Amino acid sequence: MPSVDNPRDHAIQAMFDRIAGRYDFLNRIISFRLDSAWRKKAINEVLRGGGRSILDLGAGTGDLTFTAAKKIHGDARIVGLDFSLRMLELARLKQTLATNGEKVSFIQGSALASPFKDTVFDGVMTAFVLRNVSDLSLFFGHAFRVLKVGGKFVSLDIFPPSHTWFSPFYALYFYRFVPWIGGFLAKDHRAYRYLAESVENFYPPEKVTELLEQAGFKQVRAQRFLSGAVCMHVAEKSGIAPHG
Repeated sequence: MPSVDNPRDHAIQAMFDRIAGRYDFLNRIISFRLDSAWRKKAINEVLRGGGRSILDLGAGTGDLTFTAAKKIHGDARIVGLDFSLRMLELARLKQTLATNGEKVSFIQGSALASPFKDTVFDGVMTAFVLRNVSDLSLFFGHAFRVLKVGGKFVSLDIFPPSHTWFSPFYALYFYRFVPWIGGFLAKDHRAYRYLAESVENFYPPEKVTELLEQAGFKQVRAQRFLSGAVCMHVAEKSGIAPHG
């Protein structure tokens, strides 16, 4: 998600515009379709409590948004925010066929300078976005700001896995084969090399927990999948953000 005049963010924005057309297909291939199950777990968490207004940060082509839309009722609504115009164009094409598509809206913008008023959402969710953010403290701060007191923040992302028997197999697959798969199927080796490097160089889940707490969130917990290669963070807004 770009901040103003940040070259790294603009480069990532351009990359997502380039790969948008093959993004969903490659997610299924690379994750062996497990990404769908992880998204459902995140949605169950953010919707627990029956919130009527949900924000999807880094909505992309709308996978998380539309899956959540199937589970909402009454006057509940979901807003998807993303910086990639091409991703949002594809999301809007999906919207005409989506269950409860009329309850979904998409906005182009940056999660580092989100265009929403304070305390307007009952829940904020995001999937596979954190590694692409240039300032996670600012990202979490904006998520905290737009949440109502009692609201829940849920994120999914890919992390370097814990050092177990699984680690070398994961490293071989994700850091060697995934760039090749992306280069072959999406014709964009550079984008999927970035994907591998963004995971290899990302914070551990414990650091993300710390950053969420520094943003003001309480009761932060992390649930790990695949020996920690994928992690879901769940946090609540129960008070006023700290000043410092």
